[in-house]
Amino acid sequence: MQVPRFKPSIVALAVAAALAAGCSDLKMPGVQDAHAAAPATAAAAAPARQLPDFSALVDEQGPAVVNIAVKKDPAAVALRGNRAPGDEELREFLRRFGLPAPDRMPQPDREAPAQGVGSGFIISADGTILTNAHVVDGATEVTVRLADKREFKAKVLGADAKTDVAVIKIDATGLPTVKIGDTRKLRVGEWVAAIGSPFGLEHTVTAGIVSAKSRNLPDERLVPFIQTDVAVNPGNSGGPLFNMNGEVVGINSQIFSTSGGYMGLSFAIPIDLAMKVKDQLVAYGKVTRGRIGVVVQQVTPALAESFGLGTPRGALVSNVEPNAPAAQAGLQSGDVIVAFNGKPIAESGELPAIVADVKPGETATARVWRNGAERDVKITVAEMPAERATLAAAPAAQQGKLGVAVRPLSADEAKRLQSDGGLLVERAEGAAAKAGMRAGDVILGVNGKAVKSIDELKSALDAAGKSAAVLVQRGENRIFVPVQIG
Repeated sequence: MQVPRFKPSIVALAVAAALAAGCSDLKMPGVQDAHAAAPATAAAAAPARQLPDFSALVDEQGPAVVNIAVKKDPAAVALRGNRAPGDEELREFLRRFGLPAPDRMPQPDREAPAQGVGSGFIISADGTILTNAHVVDGATEVTVRLADKREFKAKVLGADAKTDVAVIKIDATGLPTVKIGDTRKLRVGEWVAAIGSPFGLEHTVTAGIVSAKSRNLPDERLVPFIQTDVAVNPGNSGGPLFNMNGEVVGINSQIFSTSGGYMGLSFAIPIDLAMKVKDQLVAYGKVTRGRIGVVVQQVTPALAESFGLGTPRGALVSNVEPNAPAAQAGLQSGDVIVAFNGKPIAESGELPAIVADVKPGETATARVWRNGAERDVKITVAEMPAERATLAAAPAAQQGKLGVAVRPLSADEAKRLQSDGGLLVERAEGAAAKAGMRAGDVILGVNGKAVKSIDELKSALDAAGKSAAVLVQRGENRIFVPVQIG
């Protein structure tokens, strides 16, 4: 896509302003120093920087973006904990658009159906549309408004809360459609644009760059989000995220905010994941996923050093569920999964989605780093339940050279924490506190060796050298904590 250059007059004005201010040392890109011996034509011939122009993208792809209005049962909304925007949020919205705010804000009618607004995009000319599951969750009526102002009632074909993807359908033909891109080719730093209906303002275009990929958010382990700095606000949910080729690379889904508005971080569901979910929803009305029964965490440089891994990569197994496929295949806490079914794992957040994509009952191959070498482990993948039960859990910890006071778990504590042993941290100081350990953590192992007594912990620390990967349980999670003890 062609993008405009800076106009020469703008560069000339910038240089003139700098010289007028006495900034003779200022050098602009593509502009020669006034005292240089190079001919003046060299400056004119130097290329100027380019800025992106999204106008062609909007003209071509905008017609396939839709506004979605929903009515919801107020009782269902109350049960889900949804709420209407507060007084302060509404006042701020009115202020930003130069509108006066009344002294008393109108209160929602509790008996009237709750209403919401979102966005979506047409993926097939017969009226199939992708949006977010939370946009249509609990909806009793869904209305789709096209760019040409036509309105249609829509049917929800299926919704998947785990990935926040929904498919809806309107009775129409010959509709404009978006182009589907490849998230794998998306690069951090490249320009992207969103089209949606923030606050109900239809076909609003915002732009920014990709800030990060494969970003995991709390309770969203199946989605390796695309993080951007594109301005996304309530109403953008379900709208498309485009690359500069005019291809959809994601579905705008969430924002990070303490106020309810945009604060510089927005997150999109990768389109390749969304399309796989769509295929299952259309075919079966639900999504089946594979699971192997492990909890994983990121491999930090310190943990990579502790495990002799070299460069940080893969997904570190911090917990293996009893009798789960991973346990039956011999996977252990402390293993680092560096590839799954031939797909390299660079970040721990990539693994859950890759495993979920495997059909239950199939045999997968996990390449594992253990004891300084790689090995292949065959795992028969099971089906993920619709709702996973939360594992009972306990805290995590360390001691000895670590600078903590510990004691063995009592029988009641071990039973409550579903652990066959460990050491409860009562006080954390020194290296342990610096690494993030705290009272209430429970130490389970050091560098892959289980510890159930103070003597075993001391022995493991003596053999660890200058750094140790301490397996701890905290709350509902088991994690490895890298501690420098040298």
